[in-house]
Amino acid sequence: MRKLLLASAAMLGATSGIATAQAPQPATASMMMQPTQGQFALPWAQGPTVNNNNNTLQTTGFPDGYKGASRFSSNAVPSPGTVVIRLNGRVEVDMGAAWSTNHQVPGFKTNPITFSAYMRLYPGIDGMATNGLRYGAAVELRNTAPGAVGSGAAPNALGAAAPNPSTNNLNQTVYVRRAFTYLAHESAGIVRMGITDGLIGIWDPAIFTGSGFDGGVGSLNGAGPQAAGVNGAFGVPYVLSQAGAEYNNVKIVYLTPQFFGFDFGVQYAPSMGNGFSACATANFACHSVTTGNDPTRWYNQVAAGGRYQGVFGPVSVGAYGVYETAGKESFFGAPSNNGFGALGTRYDNLSFVSAGTYLNYASPIGAFSAGVTYIGGAVNGQVTMRPTGGATQHQFVGGIGYRNGPIALGVQANIIDSQGAAALTGVSQRHEFTISTGGSYTLAPGVVVFAEYYYSQRHQGGFDFVTGALGAGATGTPGSTTGATRWKAGKTGDAHGQAIVIGTAVSW
Repeated sequence: MRKLLLASAAMLGATSGIATAQAPQPATASMMMQPTQGQFALPWAQGPTVNNNNNTLQTTGFPDGYKGASRFSSNAVPSPGTVVIRLNGRVEVDMGAAWSTNHQVPGFKTNPITFSAYMRLYPGIDGMATNGLRYGAAVELRNTAPGAVGSGAAPNALGAAAPNPSTNNLNQTVYVRRAFTYLAHESAGIVRMGITDGLIGIWDPAIFTGSGFDGGVGSLNGAGPQAAGVNGAFGVPYVLSQAGAEYNNVKIVYLTPQFFGFDFGVQYAPSMGNGFSACATANFACHSVTTGNDPTRWYNQVAAGGRYQGVFGPVSVGAYGVYETAGKESFFGAPSNNGFGALGTRYDNLSFVSAGTYLNYASPIGAFSAGVTYIGGAVNGQVTMRPTGGATQHQFVGGIGYRNGPIALGVQANIIDSQGAAALTGVSQRHEFTISTGGSYTLAPGVVVFAEYYYSQRHQGGFDFVTGALGAGATGTPGSTTGATRWKAGKTGDAHGQAIVIGTAVSW
């Protein structure tokens, strides 16, 4: 019985994210000193992410200054004939204050102080067959926060009371953000299939955009102010690294092995969603339709690109380039009556490039890093088609960072010129600027505290970022410049916002 209990404890320990970062231990008497609650007390090494060095074929990790920083970590590689089972996670708590043009409208004012919390779970398995085949699967689970919760009766109704905090539990759910399988071999490359990152997300966990200084908070992409702030107040960089718009549809991705620092890849997705989505009858709600009355829908998404990474003494360098395109739904609907005029029925095929470069220097006083990424072409936001005649999008996002032991500091900036509101095609285009700066301190393996300052400004003539619609006073037919239907831009409601966030995150 005693041997059976010890063996059971060893099996349970092998399934924890903490235990699998170490090689299996022999079943000896020394194991009597290990805890028996289903885990081993071993050094922490796992990063809080669904992506790792096993399912991206990156067995050597990333350049110094980024290893284990926020995204991909050096995980345990299974030996032939074994599997590694993981259940990693992350819990983050943010405490912040935000001020913006959108925090107060007639009759309503938003509390600038917010406390926020979220959890992530990353179950997965990595295996290796005796013939060298590597395989596995990974899942990312997230929790939703309750939507806007008003009082229990009509506004201003006597006796109406706002719901108490207990109702938050009823509105929080857990949903799937990623779910994919993979097959790989050191000499053949890797194939990932499912709800998974494409080339851009896999190749750039943080290093090309310079966003790895805040302990994985998100910097400009997924930052606390964006999630907790008022809609429209803070710009969302359209960079696709680690963005849901890039990884949330079902796709297949192939990556070659590295050859002298170079590797290449292709990806394909037939639609914007999941083939299991209900589509009993072809209609406007189907992801897979190729004709219909939704001119903004694209299909047959294809991307191809290459990357280089090299280490030269204390210097690490890298560069990548990806071209992405997709066809558009053939529009057979009636002219749009949603305020967009005829412009609402004409969009261009997706066609854009994403390219970046980074440089790291490991000096005696710490690791310095710099990275910049460009996205541009026939696109309008994050994988959104550009209205015909609209402005070409150009975006630059980059940052510099410093890391020394548990300390990480950095700054990241973003400039975007895009068409923005389709109704303003031929009238105005959108300009956005955001900047984030701060740092983090690792208190213990897997425990980080952070602080960050965030500033954003957004402008488009004739567009009101408070209401999310055309500015008050707009007249005529949008896009028209002749005769009695000449369109006049309405009042512009620019958005300016700033925020300070401090918090802590525990990852395992």
